[in-house]
Amino acid sequence: MDVIELFKKLLKFHSVTPHDAGSLDFIKDYLPDFEAIWVNKYDVKNLFLYKRFGEGEHLCFAGHVDVVPPGDGWNSDPFEPVEKDGYIYARGAQDMKSGVAAFVQAVKETGSFNGILSLLLTSDEEGDAKYGTKIVLEELRKIGLMPDFAVVAEPTCEKLFGDAVKIGRRGSINGVIEKTGRQGHAAYPEKAVNPIHKVAQVLPHMAGADLDEGDEFFAPSKFVITDIRAGMEVTNVTPGKLKMMFNVRNSTKTTIKDVEDFVHRYFSGMNYTLRISQSAKPFLTDPNSKIVKIIDESIKEVTGTTPKHSTAGGTSDARFFGEFGVKTVEFGVINDTIHAPNERTSVDEVEKLYRVFKKVIEKF
Repeated sequence: MDVIELFKKLLKFHSVTPHDAGSLDFIKDYLPDFEAIWVNKYDVKNLFLYKRFGEGEHLCFAGHVDVVPPGDGWNSDPFEPVEKDGYIYARGAQDMKSGVAAFVQAVKETGSFNGILSLLLTSDEEGDAKYGTKIVLEELRKIGLMPDFAVVAEPTCEKLFGDAVKIGRRGSINGVIEKTGRQGHAAYPEKAVNPIHKVAQVLPHMAGADLDEGDEFFAPSKFVITDIRAGMEVTNVTPGKLKMMFNVRNSTKTTIKDVEDFVHRYFSGMNYTLRISQSAKPFLTDPNSKIVKIIDESIKEVTGTTPKHSTAGGTSDARFFGEFGVKTVEFGVINDTIHAPNERTSVDEVEKLYRVFKKVIEKF
């Protein structure tokens, strides 16, 4: 098979999170020269494939085979790839079976490498990601197979293939504030403690506030209020409690403790509770590191484009590599139809992505 035939084959697997639908077994059989390590938990399957060519550095390509449910509004069967006008339509075409096909084909055709070449594949990225990439990396650390560098093939390009590489990601901090007051009759506000009125006084200082100034790689960490609710949907009763939810996509300059302190600064003196957690930690790969320079050079040689370095967007499994100290970049096809009906990517992008990964391997 060539890379496009492989891509179409992968798109046919009904691998809705957390199921791989047999796609991981297929990839394992497609790379018979690679040693396989399975790290499975509950319904999640994770496959690590590696081949030791020499005693040099360990380069890992990583991605997920799971996809979100197709939903409605498709012009064709979402699990029967359709090629039309240079595009291939199917669920997972951009996110991210294009990336998986490109690096699987690239490593299959590799005859020599000065070190270890590996693939880390999971069926638990689009869900909670509790039993996916993270537990594989924990196992690799135990057995001494932790990669030195990783390329995560998520769709990163914006307008033109080759225009953006992610060299880091913001973290994600989630919180729930509950402000307790005293319920009462709306006609006698002096006899009640209205939590809406109390919180309304601090909202102008909190909503959309920047918690740091950002830098050349990260936008400022912003306090984003995502939900406020109180009361019983009647006009004559003031509520006894208010709940406010928020999210902070944080840079490396803002910690979960900083967010706690920010909330306390404005809620101090109020009767409130705060539940806060961090679902993803921020990371940044040095733009002068070997992996960034090689991916930049490879993209320039294939496309003629010099990519910008980005940390924008949501979270991905790259965060786990960063957490384990692996120097990581993300690069893949254009991101403009992920999770949407009629998701598609172009044949040209997939072929070029495969060529970029081939060059990355050669340059190592």
